[in-house]
Amino acid sequence: MHIDVPAVTAADLILPPPAEGSREVAARVAMARDIQAERYAALAMPNVRTNAQAASAVLEQIAKPDAAGLTLLRDAADAMQLSARGYHRVLRVARTLADLDGAEHVGRVHLAEALSYRAASDEIRRAA
Repeated sequence: MHIDVPAVTAADLILPPPAEGSREVAARVAMARDIQAERYAALAMPNVRTNAQAASAVLEQIAKPDAAGLTLLRDAADAMQLSARGYHRVLRVARTLADLDGAEHVGRVHLAEALSYRAASDEIRRAA
């Protein structure tokens, strides 16, 4: 995954600091990784510790979106012509975003963010 990060401007430096610093982000990431490890241990999958390692069939169970998210995902899959691999990559990222939020279920907001990363990545590939 690639995310375009624009250069910091002088105007940006005047803004108040972000509400969440590196230490807080690191704590959220550690919590999300713990959630994932516990999830797969509970599913009797000791060799799987992260969403990235989960098989597609398992991913479809643990990243099942809510109704609004499912509608968004179906529409986006058609519009973006996602392959099965691309579809599962979006689910994988959305599940991870939900874990970072401490959310039990994958919601529309998680899928929208995952799809936005996919769209940005596709745009970069087309430009290259």
